[in-house]
Amino acid sequence: MGQKINPLGFRLGTTQSHHSVWFAQPKNYSEGLQEDQKIRNYIKNYVQKNMKIVEGIAIARIEIQKRIDLIQVIIYMGFPKLLIESRPRGIEELQMNLQKEFFCVNRKLNIAITRITKPYGNPTILAEFIAGQLKNRVSVRKAMKKAIELTEQADTEGIQIQIAGRINGKEIARVEWIREGRVPLQTIRAKIDYCSYTVRTIHGVLGIKIWIFIDSK
Repeated sequence: MGQKINPLGFRLGTTQSHHSVWFAQPKNYSEGLQEDQKIRNYIKNYVQKNMKIVEGIAIARIEIQKRIDLIQVIIYMGFPKLLIESRPRGIEELQMNLQKEFFCVNRKLNIAITRITKPYGNPTILAEFIAGQLKNRVSVRKAMKKAIELTEQADTEGIQIQIAGRINGKEIARVEWIREGRVPLQTIRAKIDYCSYTVRTIHGVLGIKIWIFIDSK
């Protein structure tokens, strides 16, 4: 079962929590859910388009907290200093554009950036690192081993990386995977972080999946 559903949804209420915190009536729930997705997509596209001059800017996750008159957006990043140095007024511009795009005058929007202490212990940041390596035509096995070396510095207990598609430009798609340490996917009390990421290369689309076992406390 642990391999057939999203490990984060599998552990909601035990070791994982929701990335959106708000309440809505059943008839308004779908609107709030679509609004959250639009906010996340807008922020990611804005960062990629306007701040792509600096490598290493990676968004780990975006948390949204809604109140009656306030929407709090918390962006968790591995290297926020690079973002601030590349465009000092970028966050203010993003906040103003989001306010105009999605919200009326009655609701205020506030954006905050939080730094992740161990960036390469996060699967999303690690997937973006692997994607950058694959775009530079680094071999798949070498990119995965380098990612595991970076993860070991973050004091994780285990990691599993899987890449599927036309690996190294071969005609037939296949799956390559590597595991280091323990990754107990069927243990609910085990805190496992998961990411599914898509990268476009000159040979086609590759899918990257990463499981990171943080702790069992």
